[in-house]
Amino acid sequence: MSILNSTFNTPYHTAPFSKIKNEDYLPAFLKAIEKARAEIDAITANTEVPNFENTIAALDFSGEELDRLSSLFFNLNSAETNDQIQKIAQEVSPLLSEFGNDITLNEDLFKRVKTIYKQKASLDLTVEEQTLLDKKYKSFSRNGANLSEDKKTRLRAIDKELSKLKLKFGENVLAETNNFEMHLTNEADLSGLPDGAKEAAQQLAESKGKKGWLITLDYPSYIPFMTYADNRELRKKLAIAAGAKAFKGNDLDNQDNVLQIVRLRHERANLLGYQTHAHFVLEERMAKTPETVETFLNELLDKAKPAAIHEFNNLQEFAKDLDGIDQLQKWDGSYYSEKLKQKLFSLDDEQLKPYFKLENVIDGAFTIAERLYDLKFEEINNIDKYHDDVLTYKVTDTKGNLVSIFYADFFPRAGKRNGAWMTVYKPQYIKHDVNDRPHISIVCNFTKPTKSKPSLLTFNEVTTLFHEFGHALHGMLANTTYPSLSGTSVFWDFVELPSQVLENWCYEKEALELFATHYNTGEMIPMELIEKIKASATFHEGMQTLRQISFGLLDMSWHGQDPSSITSVKNHEKQAFEHTKLYPDVVENCMSTAFSHIFQGGYSSGYYSYKWAEVLDADAFEYFLEEGVFNKDVAKKFKDHVLSQGGIEDPMILYKRFRGKEPQPDALLKRAGLIAK
Repeated sequence: MSILNSTFNTPYHTAPFSKIKNEDYLPAFLKAIEKARAEIDAITANTEVPNFENTIAALDFSGEELDRLSSLFFNLNSAETNDQIQKIAQEVSPLLSEFGNDITLNEDLFKRVKTIYKQKASLDLTVEEQTLLDKKYKSFSRNGANLSEDKKTRLRAIDKELSKLKLKFGENVLAETNNFEMHLTNEADLSGLPDGAKEAAQQLAESKGKKGWLITLDYPSYIPFMTYADNRELRKKLAIAAGAKAFKGNDLDNQDNVLQIVRLRHERANLLGYQTHAHFVLEERMAKTPETVETFLNELLDKAKPAAIHEFNNLQEFAKDLDGIDQLQKWDGSYYSEKLKQKLFSLDDEQLKPYFKLENVIDGAFTIAERLYDLKFEEINNIDKYHDDVLTYKVTDTKGNLVSIFYADFFPRAGKRNGAWMTVYKPQYIKHDVNDRPHISIVCNFTKPTKSKPSLLTFNEVTTLFHEFGHALHGMLANTTYPSLSGTSVFWDFVELPSQVLENWCYEKEALELFATHYNTGEMIPMELIEKIKASATFHEGMQTLRQISFGLLDMSWHGQDPSSITSVKNHEKQAFEHTKLYPDVVENCMSTAFSHIFQGGYSSGYYSYKWAEVLDADAFEYFLEEGVFNKDVAKKFKDHVLSQGGIEDPMILYKRFRGKEPQPDALLKRAGLIAK
């Protein structure tokens, strides 16, 4: 079987996409599981006394082939999927879930781990080894190793079912996104839309053999229409379509999937001795308890809500004065916010976009990483890609040593889910004194080039690219021994720090001057526009903060209590949004049925992490501002104590080593304009 037999016999051991047919995956998974199982059996059959090397380290390095195959396959299932891949995912996920349970419920293996864990006080272990030992022990105890046989059987059944439900949830959201098209044939319906967005809509229609213009739910199509289109009824139609994804009572409806997922998660947590799923999850987070998260979100809510209400009332008055709108609806928010921003700051995205050509922004991100962390990025074409749109780079240090392989995939297509994310094809680790370097990828959905214009990014897309690139740097600069502690394998409420802190450079003159040049004239972005970007940075920050808090509270409402009495997804959601609601409810819409972060991704009981990490990132960037945004000493501290350290130690310890003190929330509140500077 080519995937396994070649053992990634490719340049830099990269994924051999072109050599893999869809039908290869299932047999490859079966063989890889068999091989990983044999590696586990070898650990349990070892007649030597259990020690750190022959049990804990051996366990962490086991299943390498299976891990690489899983990364490759499931990354494709997100970025370049099709019906066949989705069908294979439905077959493979339960097998992987079952195999995972076979490890964590393996009594002989747990006995060996437990023996070492009980001796840990007398063992001469490094900090990293201690962390790995704790992590391995908890991976058993938190996954049922101490349960009775009947409970173990039930746990297996739950995990198998959850793996299928989460996949089905994501498939439904993708299908709903792809199924909707708004076909316009009257140019008057595009009034207000920028020329670039109109051209992209026309190009999309042409590509599907249609006359006129096509608007879809893909972000590069959806966002400009909601922001600029003058036709309120069409904005309403589009907004309702987006908000009704997987909430239509048809074959692609996710309401039952949501209820099943939260009930099974709750049952699983109870089986393991936890009060709720949130109690289970948060034990392994900086926040530690649901009470801490609730307090954190509600304290932020107290600060943000008055500002949000004030901003909303101003926006409503503005819409009334401008167009006689008596009640702002959800499909009005972006449209009138953009108009108000233009009025207040004489700034709109169409002014900025010519200065943010995608290729220039990429180069800018690379240059900033070079200035801060001494990295060099070189585009290479000798490794496989899974799609022609993907760009591939070799990342090296000042001595020419390989740091990472980097993939970047920027444009939407039918086989790609919405949003933006960073992922890993191969982790970093040190084995037999060789520092094996990682393969990192970022995936986004930006506006494609048209016949007349290159890909020009909105400022929001610029910050999105920097955000994902921040995650990528966390992966690329990893320098740990064990794969399960490497890169972004950190507490979930710490993982957003490297991504969110890098966004700050998008607002700094010194950084913008490195890449913000007009795509046509080569002119540097005018100082006046930089000032306007900075001045508008806190525009509607109260409303934005309230929105993020509402998502965090919705997540906790699903996972921080017993969900067994919840019968209506919509009613539950309305209740969760009660204290954060600004706009009237839309009957046809439901967020939960398409809330992929918490029902398909890894953010269940963790959506608060974005705001939590903002406290860290504002505090961290304040240090850079004090010393200079390109200060090498501060950058080295951040690299040495945060970016390279992965999850080898408690994140607060790592953060304090970098910063010299615990983070202060005042930096965030000042930056957001919610308290005086």
